[in-house]
Amino acid sequence: MADTVGEITPAGEDPSRRDFIHVAALAAAAGAVGSVVWPLVDQMNPSGDMLALASLEFDLSKVADGSEVTIKWRGKPVFVRKRTPAEIAKAKADDNADLKDPAKDADRHKPGKAEWLILIGSCTHLGCVPTFGGGDWGGWFCPCHGSHYDTAGRIRKGPAPKNLALPEYAFLSDTKVKIG
Repeated sequence: MADTVGEITPAGEDPSRRDFIHVAALAAAAGAVGSVVWPLVDQMNPSGDMLALASLEFDLSKVADGSEVTIKWRGKPVFVRKRTPAEIAKAKADDNADLKDPAKDADRHKPGKAEWLILIGSCTHLGCVPTFGGGDWGGWFCPCHGSHYDTAGRIRKGPAPKNLALPEYAFLSDTKVKIG
């Protein structure tokens, strides 16, 4: 029998009941999909031990003048170097040199803390760990492919395209720095 709208509804079937069944089935399906997908997405979050490494405090009193300490942060080596006045002067003198990745020495350290140079110790070419004192400019040298960095961590020669990276860091006191 035809109703006023022009649709024919079979005898004994209520359109509002059918709509409810469809909505309930879709809600159950969405809940099932969500319960399967959520563990897959959640497992991509960083683990607790990695979150603990997000920042690191380091005691600067362990570093003597003209020496460097390598620490591990986020799975990468970080060089904490206390530069001598001669190293600082050499880095400032090269500010106007022809550099692949131009940067002033003052941009490579915090204001008023020129003696402290904190760098991520991975060569920007292929990620090797450079050593200090072997380069042509008195800075770091990457023995893998021959990249030379100066005393401010700027690339001067070799295949590396960029300067040694600077991590985020802040001085908490005269003897403590927070990296990250």
